Amino acid sequence: MAPTVRVRRVYDPPSEADGSRVLVDRLWPRGLAKDAAALDEWCKDAAPSPELRTWYGHDAAKFDEFARRYRTELRDADHTEALHHLRDLAHEGPLTLLTATKDPAISAAEVLKAEVRARGGRGGRRP
Repeated sequence: MAPTVRVRRVYDPPSEADGSRVLVDRLWPRGLAKDAAALDEWCKDAAPSPELRTWYGHDAAKFDEFARRYRTELRDADHTEALHHLRDLAHEGPLTLLTATKDPAISAAEVLKAEVRARGGRGGRRP
């Protein structure tokens, strides 16, 4: 059974169904006080590289190519440990990946959700 992983905006109020709440953006969300975020963790190492994030610019027309490039980045040494950590969290219970983007459906968090669900826990490491 695939783990329960959802994506929500960090600005939305927390829900009891959220489980572990993890911010997966590299930059802290504008205008949000740290105590108001109700985070369990900030996993910025799982976020896309600054270069990829800048290239993408949340342009919906670039999303498919962005997702492909981001999946490639998730296989590099800088991202692998963070991805495995998120998989471990998802294996323990519900996981909510939080992002500040206006449209979470075309965000890095959405790509990350699919990657976390693809194989749960450390036993599911991809080659």
